[in-house]
Amino acid sequence: MCGIVGYIGPSEAQNFLLEGLRRLEYRGYDSSGLAIVGRDGTLQVCKAAGRIDTLAGKLRKEHLKGSTGIGHTRWATHGQATDENAHPHFGGEGEVAVVHNGVIENYASLRERLIKAGYEFHSATDTEVIAHLIADCLSKQQAHSWDDQHPHGRFAPLVVAVEQTLAQLKGTYGLAVTFREYPDVLIAARLGSPLVVGIGVGEHFLASDASPLMGWTEKIVYLSEHQLALITPDHLKVIHRDKGDVQPHFQILEGEATSMDLGEFQHHMLKEIYEQPNSLRDALRGRLLEDEATAHFGGLNLTPQQLRQIDRIVFTGCGTSFHAGLVGEYLIEEFARIPVEVEYASELRYRNPPMSHNTLCFAITQSGETADTLAALREMKRKGHATLSICNVVDSTIAREADGGIYLHAGPEIGVASTKAFTSQCVVLATLALYLGRMHHLSFAEGLRLIESLRSLPDLVEEALACNDQVRQIAEKYYECDNFLYLGRQYNYPTALEGALKLKEISYIHAEGYPAAEMKHGPIALVDQRTPSVFVIPRGAVFDKVMSNLEEIKARGGPIIAVANEGDKRVAEVADDTLFIPKADEFLYPILASIPLQLLAFHIAVLRGCDVDKPRNLAKSVTVE
Repeated sequence: MCGIVGYIGPSEAQNFLLEGLRRLEYRGYDSSGLAIVGRDGTLQVCKAAGRIDTLAGKLRKEHLKGSTGIGHTRWATHGQATDENAHPHFGGEGEVAVVHNGVIENYASLRERLIKAGYEFHSATDTEVIAHLIADCLSKQQAHSWDDQHPHGRFAPLVVAVEQTLAQLKGTYGLAVTFREYPDVLIAARLGSPLVVGIGVGEHFLASDASPLMGWTEKIVYLSEHQLALITPDHLKVIHRDKGDVQPHFQILEGEATSMDLGEFQHHMLKEIYEQPNSLRDALRGRLLEDEATAHFGGLNLTPQQLRQIDRIVFTGCGTSFHAGLVGEYLIEEFARIPVEVEYASELRYRNPPMSHNTLCFAITQSGETADTLAALREMKRKGHATLSICNVVDSTIAREADGGIYLHAGPEIGVASTKAFTSQCVVLATLALYLGRMHHLSFAEGLRLIESLRSLPDLVEEALACNDQVRQIAEKYYECDNFLYLGRQYNYPTALEGALKLKEISYIHAEGYPAAEMKHGPIALVDQRTPSVFVIPRGAVFDKVMSNLEEIKARGGPIIAVANEGDKRVAEVADDTLFIPKADEFLYPILASIPLQLLAFHIAVLRGCDVDKPRNLAKSVTVE
């Protein structure tokens, strides 16, 4: 939800920290700040409410000099977005600085205890409790006599102080700590909120995901749950709460910093919408087998025999990933004839639904760090069910904790409103439906037909993108409306939900998605001349039924925007505005129809003057409950 960066080495820390925060701003942009241990023995700080540009403006006037430092970009959980509540926070008399992702659930009782002990609080955050606790524990450790032969050397008091602090915390954290009296060390710790260490030559980097490290290092270490990292310029030591010192697992950092650049586009969201033909090709690459009329996945870690025994599948996710799961429900039940249930992860983690032993749980997530989805996955594992992930981020927590999984290969998605990750999730689910279907009753000929359709999809999406100029014109007609309805049936019902979500997320317009036939059971009362209805109505098994629903809205004076097949005159004659998508197999329409809906949300948001890539109150990776 928030972003962390850290640096220790021979260079000026501010350079990496500020650039790293810019790359992490999609994770949180209410406020930001840096703390750097100065060469004069001071702990310097610069914090600012608002976007990174505000912090950068301050730093141009008050450059922080030093080669060890931490930084943070915040999405507020406790306390408003103010300079005082921005991280880093300080403990004691300013001898400790902390940045923190996550939520400390018992912060109120800890805060009360620390106030009674004489500690003064300057913010409304839960994080300041951590800083004061570390300072308190450190003051007690420094009163002891430490053996020079201690495994942690002269940093033993620091490690013990942090460990004692963590033992008192209830909740989640990814945190980084600097010390005024120890300019040559950083400490990081992780429980429920990701951290990755970048390995350099005579320097180390720290971040809450790998994106800030691209271009700075090629070798990384992901911290696991209950691990603490003791980081100096020349050395990395990883300590597990229960196991002591553990060997770091070094990996090669894949990707390029240029993949996060805007290129010719002014917004990441529009860039990512236009990247979808290629992201879909990448999602399909190497997974379609014409010789066997099926699909292939390398990371499921379940044998065909085990998969044939599955008698129920549960998809769990949040937001856009939940909508992709609904598409997957239609796909797998049609092609594989396996019962599927889609559960909000935030609800599944607290429910105790009856599930057969042969239930398979899929966690669907773009980031692989979504707190609710991770908790739901762990609950399913605890009950003995096989768990798989559909995820975009390699080596994310969910990808590592699931028994196996499928990567999307969609590349970095910076815009908060998910676009290419959604369509990649849908195409992966379609490929999975083909794979499971061929294990059961799906014929060779039908399998080949599905493969041909899937191979044609990226080119069809390129055709669909040609509607961009027309979408902009339609947006100019409706951007001042305050309410939208999105309607579809069967495969296109999840598309309607997703279209409404996109509009809500980035334009702040109230929008609701419904199964089209449900309109007459209550929501039709909302229809008036200022409430456009967006119908997803390509040709298919229920086309005539949806057309009747469209006519019901038209008869009551509601403006209609239709997403229909190219050349569909029947729809165009009734709708006020029609956006056309190519003809295709019906199971591909959730992907094709989402293109004009993404563009519609984008252009309306731009016309309303909204920050498309960083909508208010939202962050890309929701790592808190």
